[in-house]
Amino acid sequence: MFDIHRVEVEWGGRPLILETGKVARQADGAVMATYGETKVLATVVSAKEPKPGQDFFPLTVNYQEKAFAAGKIPGGYFKREGRPSEHETLTSRLIDRPIRPLFAEGYKNDTQVIVTVLSHDMENAPDILALVASSAALTLSGVPFMGPVGGARVGYINGEYVLNPLIDDMPESSLDLIVAGTGDAVLMVESEAKELPEDVMLGAVMFGHSGFQTVIDAIIKLAETAAKEPRGLNLPDHSALFARIKDIAAEDLKAAYTITGKTERRNAVDAAKTKVVEAVITNAGDAAPAATVVGDLFKKLEAEIVRGAIIETGHRIDGRDLKTVRPIVSEVGILPRAHGSALFTRGETQGLVVATLGTGEDEQFVDALEGTYKAHFMLHYNFPPYSVGETGRMGSPGRREIGHGKLAWRAINPMLPAKHEFPYTLRVVSEITESNGSSSMATVCGTSLALMDAGVPLKAPVAGIAMGLIKEGDRFAVLSDILGDEDHLGDMDFKVAGTAEGITSLQMDIKIQGITEEIMKVALEQAREGRVHILGEMSKAITEARPELGEHAPRIEVMKIPVDKIREVIGSGGKVIREIVEKTGAKVNIEDDGTVKIASADGKAIKAAINWINSIAAEPEVGMIYEGTVVKCVEFGAFVNFFGAKDGLVHISQLAPRKVAKVTDVVKEGDKVWVKLMGFDERGKVRLSMKVVDQDTGKEIEREKDED
Repeated sequence: MFDIHRVEVEWGGRPLILETGKVARQADGAVMATYGETKVLATVVSAKEPKPGQDFFPLTVNYQEKAFAAGKIPGGYFKREGRPSEHETLTSRLIDRPIRPLFAEGYKNDTQVIVTVLSHDMENAPDILALVASSAALTLSGVPFMGPVGGARVGYINGEYVLNPLIDDMPESSLDLIVAGTGDAVLMVESEAKELPEDVMLGAVMFGHSGFQTVIDAIIKLAETAAKEPRGLNLPDHSALFARIKDIAAEDLKAAYTITGKTERRNAVDAAKTKVVEAVITNAGDAAPAATVVGDLFKKLEAEIVRGAIIETGHRIDGRDLKTVRPIVSEVGILPRAHGSALFTRGETQGLVVATLGTGEDEQFVDALEGTYKAHFMLHYNFPPYSVGETGRMGSPGRREIGHGKLAWRAINPMLPAKHEFPYTLRVVSEITESNGSSSMATVCGTSLALMDAGVPLKAPVAGIAMGLIKEGDRFAVLSDILGDEDHLGDMDFKVAGTAEGITSLQMDIKIQGITEEIMKVALEQAREGRVHILGEMSKAITEARPELGEHAPRIEVMKIPVDKIREVIGSGGKVIREIVEKTGAKVNIEDDGTVKIASADGKAIKAAINWINSIAAEPEVGMIYEGTVVKCVEFGAFVNFFGAKDGLVHISQLAPRKVAKVTDVVKEGDKVWVKLMGFDERGKVRLSMKVVDQDTGKEIEREKDED
């Protein structure tokens, strides 16, 4: 019934198994991949024909994690998986980025890759396995895919590279890097690092590239017995039409791409395109070619002109040389009510970045296969259509916005103070108000500025820069701080963020079939120079965290109570802690180890909450002096409330340093008095004394102390 094909190899010290022919047999390609006891199913389906008029390649990648893979039932009312989580969206992008450039040029059939996590052993992360399985399924499917692609995770532990470290090993690693590519070259890099130097990062990329060659060999071995016949790809010859478009528009486009302003340049390009459309479509009658074909050829001509000029002259669209960074203006404290704010402008790219400080109540609960955890640093990136002078739909964040936000998050996260040193929840929002190249790196710079403006003690300021590549044959040019047009028409988007000392995040996407170690080395060094320059420009606004939090930011005080007192502070059904919050106005968060965080913008509210909690959880100390209130007078003495809710007796003999005939001769109910805790009687009752304390100063009377 089943025609099963299976390959097993040793990879990173664990068995990797690729199997096809048993599950999802109606898909064009399907592979069940197993690594340890983590198991994923990758399927590929591609339409037999493109849709009429299709002018782009409609590739969709969907990565989904099923709760049953970890033996869990989903939370929520419906108890089933819902919209993709942020992690699922990011993993979908992780798979999409290295496979997209390997489809044959001109292939526009609707193609969908679906990867489902079926089992998770809590040791081997499923994201790398999902990438490998997707590559294998595409290689078997018969679609024109110039793979296979391999991928690997690289850690850096105790000065050594580690291939595919276990999940439990990652906290010890100063690097989390994912690399993907072919047998010859690297296609994609995604990473977070703890200020590592360029040579260590480059070494990690090449270590990972070498490490996944075993996977590529395994996919090829599986394809030799199980791959479907490759689909034919008959593309029409448009060389004559391209030559005509070139005659019409080449000179106009050359002139357009000497205009430095983005809007004026796009207007000139649009005018050249209109001229082409009128000549080859509007006036051509029934013999007119499809508008999509003309659009593709016009874009090809744009790329040829821009790329050729850069390679030949070393000068770019806006007149810069290859290394110059556009003018930068950094500003902080621009929003009066925000806890921290910054406006970072680099050329025609601008980000308004705002930092907000919160308490433990503001932490984000993340429900993952590995378990639910709390995140205390959130970074949200928004890209409204007005930022590029367009109209568009406003809605929930798309994959691009989630991806850009996570890239900036990775760049900043290694430089945040430890949570026990700075116990705030942090949320940063980046509103891109203008865009012409690398708004994600503007977000990194703006986030660093806004956090320092808010008083967050970053270990060091962080900046980011986007690098580009133009490669023609053996000749190439690496571009610093790329424009939007250079991104669209170039071969590489290489983003590097970090401090003056090292890299904290690196992301690379290649649009051609890979780049070499030599090109990456040049790009990393050029990026380092650019990053240092940007940090210098940022320092004109602020150089380190402000010594005090903003006027409107909450203050957090941390105290510790005995674990066995937590229940008393919380109260039955949370009654006590709710009363503390309502009456003092402070937020109170209690952790399982007895750590209590009290937050408020009002110092008096914090003090009131601390005193209240102390009155419940703390115990008075023998020999200490306390200020109390007389709550009751009796014949033999006065009862004084001296420590929270605790009362004690001041015997008539201890009221004053003289003989007292009547208690009310010395005190009456409601009086404020100073008392010393002398100890406890045989029944555990509190013994207090007033006569050993100066009632004016609250200091112990030395004479009485000597007599004791």
